[in-house]
Amino acid sequence: MSPRNKPPVVVAELGRPETPEETAARKAQNSANHRNRQTINNLVYSLLATLAIVAVIVLIVPRGNPTATKPAVDYTSIAQQAQGSEPDRLLVPKLPSTWSSNSAELRTKTPDNVDSWYIGLITPKQQYIGITQGFGANDSWVADQVNKSMIKGTRQIDGVTWDVYDNRTSSSDNGNVAYALVNRSGDSSIIVFGTADDGEFRTVAASLADQIRSLGGGQ
Repeated sequence: MSPRNKPPVVVAELGRPETPEETAARKAQNSANHRNRQTINNLVYSLLATLAIVAVIVLIVPRGNPTATKPAVDYTSIAQQAQGSEPDRLLVPKLPSTWSSNSAELRTKTPDNVDSWYIGLITPKQQYIGITQGFGANDSWVADQVNKSMIKGTRQIDGVTWDVYDNRTSSSDNGNVAYALVNRSGDSSIIVFGTADDGEFRTVAASLADQIRSLGGGQ
C-alpha cells in the first residue's frame, strides 16, 4: 500500500480516525500549550536573572556594621576651638568615662537670632541629657527650649540654684524634655534637659557648677 493510500490513524481516545477539524483543533491546542510552557519558562528565567542581579548588588554594595557604634564626640575639643566667639565662656561638663557624647556644636545664625552652645550626652543608663547654653536669650527663647512647660520649683546643686521643669508625669508628649533644669548666669541661659533620672541630672549639673559660678551664677 503506497503512503498516499495509508489509512487514517485511529485515535485511542476517540476510537476512530480524527476528522480534519479535530486534527486542526488538536494541533492548535498543542501549539497553545507549547506557547504557555514557553511563557512560564521565560518568566522563571527572568525571575532567576533578577534574583541573580539583586544578589550581586547586595554583595558589592558596602554596608555598615549594624552592631558598630559611632565614635564619641569630643565636645571638649570642639568647645576649645569655639571659645572666645561668644560673650560668655562655653560650658564644658567634666564627666566620668562611662558618659559619652553623640553631638556638640556652636549654633549661630539661627532663625531665632540666639547663638547657642549644645552638647548631647548619653548617660551610663543609656538615657539622654542635653545641655544648651544660649547667649543673650530672652524668656521666650527659654520657654521654647522647655516646650513652654511650667516651672515646678527650684533645686540647688553644689551651690547653684536651678529652676525645675518636671514633665515626667505629664500626659502630654514632651519629647526629650521630660525633665529640665534652667539657670541664668552672666549673659547665658543654661538648660539641662532630657530623659534621665534625678541622679544623672545631678551629676551633669554638679559638673557645671564651678563654671556657672564663674559667670556669676552662684547662690
